[in-house]
Amino acid sequence: MSAPDKTDQTDMTDQTDMAGETLVIQGRGVVGGVAEGEAFVTRETVSGWGGIDARSGTITEQRHEKRGESFAGKVLVFPGAKGSSGWSHYFHATRRLGTAPKAMLFTVMTTKVALGAVVTRVPAVTEFDRDPFEVIEDGDWVRVDGDKGRVEVVKRPPRR
Repeated sequence: MSAPDKTDQTDMTDQTDMAGETLVIQGRGVVGGVAEGEAFVTRETVSGWGGIDARSGTITEQRHEKRGESFAGKVLVFPGAKGSSGWSHYFHATRRLGTAPKAMLFTVMTTKVALGAVVTRVPAVTEFDRDPFEVIEDGDWVRVDGDKGRVEVVKRPPRR
């Protein structure tokens, strides 16, 4: 009996199953410091004034994809801010109330989101070498180093 021909075997590895794999994204730090936590990902901008409840860190905007969900204690991954200059005030309030995100990753730099990150006093990174929305999903574990602009993502196990 001969040994099986390995060239005929099909690789059964699912290329999309990256659970436990650590991916690195490099960007530009906006606010220094290091924090890590579960990812809270939205592809929609976040409105501060009238769009969040600072007491709970919950998105309250009527048509937002994450309405009713809280970013408190999570790494907020989002395009950026929308609305008035009051945006930063509401994120400052989340810091004072203990409902702020642990870190912020955003793709569109504006004065609103930059000031919001500064007054929230959490590590923040932007201008990535890879699209974070292509890499990070809700529930992934994310470590943000705002000093180095480095983001490490540990993929969560797939939901079944």
